[in-house]
Amino acid sequence: MHEGLADVDRRVVGTKQLLRALDEGRVAQAYVAADADLLLTKRVVDRCYDMNVPCTQVESMEKLGRACGIDVKAAAAGLLK
Repeated sequence: MHEGLADVDRRVVGTKQLLRALDEGRVAQAYVAADADLLLTKRVVDRCYDMNVPCTQVESMEKLGRACGIDVKAAAAGLLK
């Protein structure tokens, strides 16, 4: 997973924030957790596909949250341009 996710200024965490950043064209790479609700992650994956942004599936919400340097689980996160 990308080490830049721990940098608060270079990442967004959470489905809503990631979708907003994707719409604004600010995301370089997206990550979704394999164990997250499919309804949430499918929206992110579809939007990434539409916007031609690479989207990587991560093993778990817990690992994604840890990679982002937060103490809670995360369904989705993105690395900003």
